[in-house]
Amino acid sequence: MNTNPAWFYNEIQHSGVDYSDPAQVAVYDQRHEKFRDYEKTTAAVIQRLALGPEHTVIDIGAGTGAFALHIARRCKWVYAVDVSQAMLAYARQKAERAGLHNVSFCHGGFLSYEHTCEPADAIVSAAALHHLPDFWKQVGLRRLTAMLKPGGKFYLFDIVFPGDLDGYEARFDAWEQDIREKTNVEFAAEVATHIRDEYSTFDWVMEALLERAGFQIDAAEYGEGFGATYICTRP
Repeated sequence: MNTNPAWFYNEIQHSGVDYSDPAQVAVYDQRHEKFRDYEKTTAAVIQRLALGPEHTVIDIGAGTGAFALHIARRCKWVYAVDVSQAMLAYARQKAERAGLHNVSFCHGGFLSYEHTCEPADAIVSAAALHHLPDFWKQVGLRRLTAMLKPGGKFYLFDIVFPGDLDGYEARFDAWEQDIREKTNVEFAAEVATHIRDEYSTFDWVMEALLERAGFQIDAAEYGEGFGATYICTRP
């Protein structure tokens, strides 16, 4: 039973696309694999975080398990956390088919997941934090800091907007057009939904949120399509 006060943000309710809908979950991988190479990206994450067979990892916003299941092949244990029961069920089926038995599937998110085991060696989060408004991003990031061992690493990828607003209309149009060409009209509509209804923030805000949450930012990298990657350490 939910015991949070009335003012507490409900992270289970969707902002943007409803990924509690099994139909949306079923096409998620097909759409994203057209412009995201999960295997290549996960290999880079493992290398940059220096993960090995002795390490435990929390994947917060695990979705269909794209990162969690790749990481599980290289690490001791992975906690795959998501607010969508439909996503977790789909990821669990993929893990079973792959014969992976070192993944715990946990219903929760940045604000609700309770990590009752030993602090993790690393936390990974890809394209999930933007579902929270900035105040609740800060609350969630502070909670993540407490789940990490001192010296533990945090990999964050998300859609982050540049502080310079000049020409933002043309840049948004170009982003939507690029996704339409790589995928389809339906997924391009999700880009419009993201811009309009979700909570991506400015680059300077994101860096401040990470630092105020107690992370040391080792690298902040801004790429095409507003994608941003942060490699952080809990001191």
